[in-house]
Amino acid sequence: MKRLISTSSMAWMIAVAGTLAALPAWAELKIGVVDYGKLMEASPQAKVVVEAIRTEFTPRQKELQNQQTTLKTKEDKLQKDGATMTEDQRTRAEKELRDSYRELSRKQQEVQDDFNARRNEEMSRLQRTLIEEVRVYAKAQNFDLVIADGVIYSTPTLDITPAILTALQSHAPSPAAARPAAPSPAPAKPQGK
Repeated sequence: MKRLISTSSMAWMIAVAGTLAALPAWAELKIGVVDYGKLMEASPQAKVVVEAIRTEFTPRQKELQNQQTTLKTKEDKLQKDGATMTEDQRTRAEKELRDSYRELSRKQQEVQDDFNARRNEEMSRLQRTLIEEVRVYAKAQNFDLVIADGVIYSTPTLDITPAILTALQSHAPSPAAARPAAPSPAPAKPQGK
């Protein structure tokens, strides 16, 4: 039988329920819910990060696409001229083509690794920014508790995501100010041989 609630979630819910039960009847608890995924997707800071990474990696991606096009042209030429070549010429041309495709594949993997590392670095920085903005907003609005992940249900009146997005928009950096310091181009998608 599947367990719907994990042990740690159950312990957390019991602790929250115990805390709420211990509050005096006259105390009002102000609780808010944040859709963290929506903040990561819709905040201007997230859009700036995505565009900066795209701009950073586009030159390398275009370079890899050009190399792939060049190799495809060489492959087509080899197939067309292969019948008129000597066995030695054809063998040498095939080896050069294989080596070139292998080198292209290595470069594509290198660019993909660089892209992933850069994206992870920027997303981590973005997460810290978003969390800090939620904390600042919650403190300024006198929230007692703000919950993000793990909410099974909440009423729309508890959702403070739109207010956080508005606060983030007021602190949005200009696209030029968010450019990364050390540019690296973007990964190319293999188009086949």
